[in-house]
Amino acid sequence: MNRVAGKVAVVTGAGLGLGRASALLLAGEGARLVVSDIDEALAGDTASEIVKAGGGALALRHDVSKPEDWSALMAAIEQRFGRLDVLVNNAGIAIAKNIEDTTLAEWRRTMAVNLDGVFLGCQEAIRLMKKSGGGSIINLSSIDGIIGEAELAAYCASKGGVRTLTKAVAVHCAEQRYGIRCNSIHPGYIWTPQTENYLRDLGKLEQEKAKALSRHPIGFLGEPSDIAYMVLYLASDESKFVTGSEMVVDGGYLAV
Repeated sequence: MNRVAGKVAVVTGAGLGLGRASALLLAGEGARLVVSDIDEALAGDTASEIVKAGGGALALRHDVSKPEDWSALMAAIEQRFGRLDVLVNNAGIAIAKNIEDTTLAEWRRTMAVNLDGVFLGCQEAIRLMKKSGGGSIINLSSIDGIIGEAELAAYCASKGGVRTLTKAVAVHCAEQRYGIRCNSIHPGYIWTPQTENYLRDLGKLEQEKAKALSRHPIGFLGEPSDIAYMVLYLASDESKFVTGSEMVVDGGYLAV
């Protein structure tokens, strides 16, 4: 129950799915949480659950694509806690369109949330983490940041960017001896509202779900907790020698 005791952690997109599961698990293991989401009510729900369980949490509305929102978030953290130990860049969107059908506006919006948001988060986290002697930045990428999927053109590009940006951040922080680690997580299909919406956009939900299931040799789709436990490991001091790594959690998807 104390794997991240005393740490201050931020999870973006913490209102639902992977972000919510990660925030709840980190809080359960002793971290003080800042839960952010573009939907303030959802962030509040996650924070309330943490508090009811005896933890500490602050909920904030946060559009990760806006530099001013990041500045406000970090100012609130510094004022309340005086430090930041863990940033989980989880917020993201997915548009189910191929390269021919994706509009420039859809492309730019996907990049703004999925890639600009991670870039801004890393910049702001480094500034604050340096003051307190280090920390862990955890960027949610995807298996689609490693391979291509026809109906996720912009998403694949954005998550591929997260993958390599993570390595650049990791090397920079290591060379500067900041004590800051940076790693990416690459989930396979995890059953979340985002995954359900994506499969529904492709066609008949149950048919598309069966197709997705067939691509995972393990025989089932992942759950948010499967990713949350990887987040917990990377947030904890157990992973002190891990940086610049791609942590694939995909039920064997990329193995075949």
